Amino acid sequence: MTAAATAQSQSRVVTRDQRRDMAGQTVTSSGRIDSLDLVRGLVMVLMAIDHVRVYSGVPAGGPTVGVFLTRWVTHFCAPAFVFFAGTAAYLKGRKLGRVELARYLVTRGLLLILLELTIIRASWTFTLDYSQFLLAGVIWMLGWCMVLLAGLIWLPTRVLGIVGLLIIVGQSAFGAFGGALPQVLHPLWEFIYPVGAEVRLGASGPSVTVLYTIVPWIGVMAAGYAFGTVMTNPDAKQQWCVRVGFAATLLFVLLAGLMVAMQGASPDSPPLWMRMLNQRKYPASPLFLLMTLGPMIALIPFAEQARGWFARVLTTFGRVPMFYYLLHIPIIHALSLVAWYLRDGATHAERFVTAPYVSIPPDQRWGLGLLYVVWLLAVAILYPLCRWYARVRAEHPDGWLRYV
Repeated sequence: MTAAATAQSQSRVVTRDQRRDMAGQTVTSSGRIDSLDLVRGLVMVLMAIDHVRVYSGVPAGGPTVGVFLTRWVTHFCAPAFVFFAGTAAYLKGRKLGRVELARYLVTRGLLLILLELTIIRASWTFTLDYSQFLLAGVIWMLGWCMVLLAGLIWLPTRVLGIVGLLIIVGQSAFGAFGGALPQVLHPLWEFIYPVGAEVRLGASGPSVTVLYTIVPWIGVMAAGYAFGTVMTNPDAKQQWCVRVGFAATLLFVLLAGLMVAMQGASPDSPPLWMRMLNQRKYPASPLFLLMTLGPMIALIPFAEQARGWFARVLTTFGRVPMFYYLLHIPIIHALSLVAWYLRDGATHAERFVTAPYVSIPPDQRWGLGLLYVVWLLAVAILYPLCRWYARVRAEHPDGWLRYV
C-alpha cells in the first residue's frame, strides 16, 4: 500500500471515530446528533397514523381501547417536534453564531408559514380552492415560533429556558389577558391563545381555523432551545435526560391521578387510565406536555444505544423532517383514495375537500386494520424518498435545501 493510500485509509478511520463524541452519542459531520434524529423520526412515523386516521373516518379518540390508543399515541408528535426543533436551533447556533442563526430562523419560519397556507393546504384537500377556509396548523405554528425564537435567542440561554417554562405553566394568563382586550382585537389574539373568536380574512373572505396557537408552543420551543445545553454536555447528558424525563413523567402521573380522583367518575365513565391520559391538546395543557415530553426526553439515552435497520430507518426520517412532512400528507391522501376505491368502488374524494376536518358516518368508516395497513404502506413509500433526499442534502449542506 502506498503512503498516500495509507494516509487516506487512516483519514477514513479517524472520520469514523470522530462520529462518537465523549458521551458516546453519534454525531454527523454536520453536527447532527443521531439520537435526536431517531427520536424525531419515531414521532414522525407515529404522526402518520393520525393523518391516515383523518382519511379513514375513524374519530379522534373514542370509547374503545383501540380507537383511543390510535389517537393517544400520536399526541407525542407535536410536543417532541417543537421541543426538538428548539434543540436543533441551539445546535445550529453553535455552528453559525447568533446573527446567522436569527437570520436562518426568520427565513425558515416564514417559509414554513407560506408552505402551510399553500402546498400543505392543497395536499390535505387535493384542491386549489382557498376561498372556503384556511388552516393555521402545526407547520404554521412552528414557523411563527421560529420567527419569535430568532428574537429570544439573544437572552441568556438559562433565562430563555425559564421564560419557556413560565409560558407553559402560566399559559392561562394569556387567555385572561386576551379576554380583557377590546372585542375587535379578539380575532387577532386567537392566534396567540384561544378566546373563542371567529377568524376570517375580510368580510367575505375564507375563515381561518386556528388549530395551533402560539402559546404555549413558543414556550415549548424555548425550553427545547435551553435543553440544547444538556445535549452538548458530554459528562451529564444521559443522567440529566433520565432525571428530567422520568421526573416529568412521574409528576404527570401524580397530578393527573389527583385531578381524576377529585373529579370523580360516573358509572359509564371510561377507565381511570383513559381519563388520566385524556389531556387537553388544543391548546396543549401543562399536563399534556408533561405526559408527552417526559417520555420522549427519557428515551434519548436509550436511543443512543439503538442499532439495526429499524434505528437506521427512524434516523433517516429524523434527518429530513420537513421533507417527510411535505410528502407524507399527499402520499397518505392518495393511498386513502385508492383504499376507498378498492373497498367501496368509489374514492369519495368530495369528503376530503375540508381535510383534515372530515366527517364520515360511523357505519362507513374503516376498521383499524385497514388504517394500519395504509399507514405501513405510506411509511414504506416514504423511506427510500427520504433516504435519497438525506443524501442529497448532506452533499449540499449550505444551499437552499437546508431550509427544507
